[in-house]
Amino acid sequence: MYIKKILLIIVLAGIVIGGVFVYKVYDAFFFPNTKFNNDQAYVYISSKATYDQVTKILEPLLLDMNSFDAAAKRKGYTSGIRGGKFAIKKGMSNREIIGALRFNNIPVKVVFNNQETIADLAGRIASQIEADSISLLEAFNDTAFLEEKGFNKQNNLGMYIPNSYQCYWNISPEKFRNKMLSEYNNFWNDERKEKAKKIGLTPIEVSSLAAIVHKETVKIEERPRVAGLYLNRLRKKMSLQADPTVIYALKLHSRDFNRIIKRVYYKDLELDSPYNTYIHKGVPPGPIAMPDISAIDAVLNPEKHNYYYFVANVKKFGYHMFAKTLVQHNRNKEQYIRWINSKKIRR
Repeated sequence: MYIKKILLIIVLAGIVIGGVFVYKVYDAFFFPNTKFNNDQAYVYISSKATYDQVTKILEPLLLDMNSFDAAAKRKGYTSGIRGGKFAIKKGMSNREIIGALRFNNIPVKVVFNNQETIADLAGRIASQIEADSISLLEAFNDTAFLEEKGFNKQNNLGMYIPNSYQCYWNISPEKFRNKMLSEYNNFWNDERKEKAKKIGLTPIEVSSLAAIVHKETVKIEERPRVAGLYLNRLRKKMSLQADPTVIYALKLHSRDFNRIIKRVYYKDLELDSPYNTYIHKGVPPGPIAMPDISAIDAVLNPEKHNYYYFVANVKKFGYHMFAKTLVQHNRNKEQYIRWINSKKIRR
């Protein structure tokens, strides 16, 4: 009888201990373990993150780090960290959290436009993904890649079509660059290539001219007219004589793209630079800035007219006065010079 009691006690103790163990396992894997009030919280985990670094990121979001740690060790997550952007939903269990961190890398939206240099672009992208601006710039300027794909350091900004794109937060600089090349090739479809061919320009030359059009006018509806004017000049073998190219040349010469230049002087027109379209005929060797799609399509779909000259319209700011002859243009120009002098704009 005594032995039976002992065995019964042992069995009951085993059941209790087993129950506690099962409860702890269940608690570690299946009980909700979040403490934030929003529907979900996003975490960004570096591609080189350690498990300790991950726990520090998660700690403000979880109720019980000990149970998470136990679950992570049992499921082998401690040695299988993956980088990316992940969503943890309110009420998730440790098992669900670990599953989300393993398999549910969420794409981010990367947006860029109006970048003046490839370095500016690298900085803009770096603010939206894991890669830093230096590693991005190195990938963008990779000589071997550029030569293989038909670009160079003077025109590689034209490879990046301003828009919004989906990619993973932890995408490598090289993969991001390759994705942008794919998007560039998609943008330059057969229809756009055929239109470029009809106006006698390559896609990168279209981008270079579009950058000038973009800089010349902020009015999207005026861009086809400005594009048509520059194409008229190209057909007549005239110099483009675009002030934005001189401004770019001045900034490039001084290595200061933060300079604000509001006025171009006659002496500036003498700067010997391949970007100075007062000295060199044809389009510049690369875009002087990142043209938006409306400017590119304005070049591909220009307004047909006989204008060769234009100057800012001081009576309708943001727009321009167009002229067919130099005599007419000089009259328009006098109004602009009187206005700019009255405002005492020096540089």
